[in-house]
Amino acid sequence: MTDGNRRISWSATRRSLHRASLRAFDLSERTARAGWRSQRLRVSRWRSRLFMIVQISIAAGVSWGFAHYVLKHPSPFLATVAAIICLGFSFGQRLWRVVEVAVGVTVGVFIGDVFVHFFGTGVWQIMLVIGIAMSVTTWLGARTLMVTQSAVQAATVLTVFPGVDQGISRWQDALVGCTVALLFATVAPTSPINRPRMLAAKVLQEAAGTVRAIVAAVRAQDLDETEQILERARATESELSRLLTASNEGMAVVRTSPFLRRHRESVLEVSDFVVPLDRFIRNLRVLARRATIATYRHETVPEPLLGLLGELAQAIDDCSSELFARRRPDSQLPRLHELAARTSSVGMEASLSSMVLLAQVRSMLVDLMELCGEEYTDARDSVPDMD
Repeated sequence: MTDGNRRISWSATRRSLHRASLRAFDLSERTARAGWRSQRLRVSRWRSRLFMIVQISIAAGVSWGFAHYVLKHPSPFLATVAAIICLGFSFGQRLWRVVEVAVGVTVGVFIGDVFVHFFGTGVWQIMLVIGIAMSVTTWLGARTLMVTQSAVQAATVLTVFPGVDQGISRWQDALVGCTVALLFATVAPTSPINRPRMLAAKVLQEAAGTVRAIVAAVRAQDLDETEQILERARATESELSRLLTASNEGMAVVRTSPFLRRHRESVLEVSDFVVPLDRFIRNLRVLARRATIATYRHETVPEPLLGLLGELAQAIDDCSSELFARRRPDSQLPRLHELAARTSSVGMEASLSSMVLLAQVRSMLVDLMELCGEEYTDARDSVPDMD
């Protein structure tokens, strides 16, 4: 090999090594970013559950302490277990779940105690006591949770603490744990009340960004961008599901907690957002799909319509800001009425995409007016016929 060939080979090798090192650096950087995002999500999840963790821990300790020091039970295991199981990790329908689990636990422990006292423990006793416990709770009209807990607690009595001399004390322990859990269930933070409003605000904020992106992509005739925007719009379905769950939890909290009844009107107001917001997001997805089709077919969307879309995006953003500030966005109604009036006189070209886009803008304005507190019929009448 000549010196020239060696130099060329060495230069190619160095370039290859340099590219490999850049790829490795890029991979390690992406891995680090992904790891950091993962840790932030874990911390966020822990913070959202911190109140529940502390509450369950205290309730379990109080239950054990009462059964041990007041009732003089040497090992009140079931008091702690009952408190933990009853409180669980969700605010939705929490009080009823506590009652349901409490009945299941106490029935299971009582039946288990009776069987231990009269028949002892063994294979056939375990099978029989589980069958009886589940049958009794089913006869009482219980749902799956209560039936399961009765079987678990009956089996626990026969297998974990099968001593016949503890009888009524274990049943009392279960009652103590359930009673403490019932008291603790009435104490709830305000986060389930504020969370639905914040989620609705985030959905609107994302929708405003999506509308702005649609305007920019249609102006640039960027098909790849419009397809990505369509996927982004479709992804909002999961956010709406979270909003519905959070709204139901907030309603459950104000219904069951005597300390948070004063927030009832606020929670009801947010629950009214769910239906018009769902329709609004459905219309947004249709808007994004039609923008993709218009770009694919190289259709020209009139500039007045794109300008109207830009103003709609700003109105959505302002509605989101009002929700973030814990206010109903009814102050935006005059502006929405003005935009609705202008939709009737937008200069249009004879293209299907332009007409569909305009129709979606008009529907979204009606949805926003409802979200701001206007009745559907009034919102619909605020959008005049086309000139």
